[in-house]
Amino acid sequence: MSTLSAGFRLMRAGWVLVREGVVAALPGEELSGLPKFGWRLARLFTRRRALAYQRSDRLAKAVVRLGPSYVKLGQFLATRPDVVGNDMALDLAMLQDNMHTFPKADAIAAIEASLGRKVGDLYVQFGDPVAAASIAQVHAAETIHDGAATRVAVKVIRPGVRRRFFHDLESYFLAARLQEKYIPSSRRLRPVQVTETLAQTTRIEMDLRLEAAALSELGESTRNDPGFRVPSVDWERTGRDVLTMEWVDGVKMNNIAGLEAAGHDLKTIAANLIQSFLRHTLRDGFFHADMHPGNLFVEANGTIVAVDLGIAGRLGKKERRFLAEILYGFIMRDYLRVAEVHFEAGYVPRQHNVSAFAQAIRAIGEPIHGQPAETISMAKLLTLLFEVTELFDMATRPELILLQKTMVVVEGVARTLDPGFNMWKTAEPVVSGWIAGNLGPRGMLADARDSGKAMLALLRQVPELAVRTERLSREIDLMAEHGLRFDETTAHAIGKAEARYSRSGRVALWVIALTLVYIAWKIL
Repeated sequence: MSTLSAGFRLMRAGWVLVREGVVAALPGEELSGLPKFGWRLARLFTRRRALAYQRSDRLAKAVVRLGPSYVKLGQFLATRPDVVGNDMALDLAMLQDNMHTFPKADAIAAIEASLGRKVGDLYVQFGDPVAAASIAQVHAAETIHDGAATRVAVKVIRPGVRRRFFHDLESYFLAARLQEKYIPSSRRLRPVQVTETLAQTTRIEMDLRLEAAALSELGESTRNDPGFRVPSVDWERTGRDVLTMEWVDGVKMNNIAGLEAAGHDLKTIAANLIQSFLRHTLRDGFFHADMHPGNLFVEANGTIVAVDLGIAGRLGKKERRFLAEILYGFIMRDYLRVAEVHFEAGYVPRQHNVSAFAQAIRAIGEPIHGQPAETISMAKLLTLLFEVTELFDMATRPELILLQKTMVVVEGVARTLDPGFNMWKTAEPVVSGWIAGNLGPRGMLADARDSGKAMLALLRQVPELAVRTERLSREIDLMAEHGLRFDETTAHAIGKAEARYSRSGRVALWVIALTLVYIAWKIL
């Protein structure tokens, strides 16, 4: 029954996408056979008024109709251009949460249930909602701090959003399983694994204590940074379903007229935004991964304040070195070094030729150097780079794709503020400074220190490794003597998986049949 209801939810989602013109906006002329017939049929059922909108606007309207969980799905898929394609990923990256508010009484009930205290004991004043997103909404409130009234922002989880999301998640898994079963070419993209990643990231985002921890961590790492900060967290009034933080007085970055009226230098703000993002990424390996203009405020003194840190990105030292060296390599036109970095990081298999890979990278870099610097997009360069690496069997790197998606959004915001924005000139001080500090003598000393720590950790594990080796040796001897055997749990799991795939196939046939009946009824 659960699978059947998931199938109907999937049918409804497909119908909404058809009616809002999302399917019709896809490049269907490139299709052939049954897919092209389906695309043409979708165009017939598209709302006439939807045809007047751009594809990104159609997508936004459809996602809002489908509900909060589909907004999260769209934002997540924006980080996977390898799955949805670069053009669709760009459209999805611009999706901003803009949902209807829910009643203030429901927010109060959620706060009291989460913190175990009455709202009147927590806040001297608790106001109406001022903003609403797919997972939560924000209220203005006041607390008493050091004897004075202090304005705060209170973020509260939507009632029932977890239940709604995990119901919709069943239909996502059904679609992923059917895709893997009936579209063999899609298996390399691992749609079921992608859906599992979505489920995990959304579970994290729905626990506001984790967002508070991310705000706290980014606040500590950027404490001394010029022109950038995040709001402080009120931990006493923060729980699983509620996050209380400092109120931000400023102009939203999507309000260009407001920024100009406040006397801000838009070119300075654009440069500050990019340099701050690169600084967080390279120096700290921890960055705000949802930096659309609705999440960015500019205070009276020009400081950028970033809010809504439900999605954060992390890069290890190897990934940071990789990013810095490839960006610097393109700046200096050292394509062989860019290629070598890919091989050193283990991203491109060793069976490929470094020089051939450098030639492919040159095909990206040289046309860029023939253009005016202000027209060159660093985000587009990374997109082209990842396309080329696919030819050389570079596996998908989720952490780099999230970085790419965030850079697309941040660079887009900077160019909105300053159409003549020079990405390379702005990025060069941060990138070259990081390389000088981390790949020079100081970097070598740091690497030596890290290697020493790793060696000591390994020495401490030697006794345990010896015990494991002895146990493994005994198990291999037993396997050689008696053969490989499944335990009862494994055999049961295999049978259950086979039954599920068979059931999914039957459900798929019913869904297709019911869809055809519904379409025929509509036509008649």
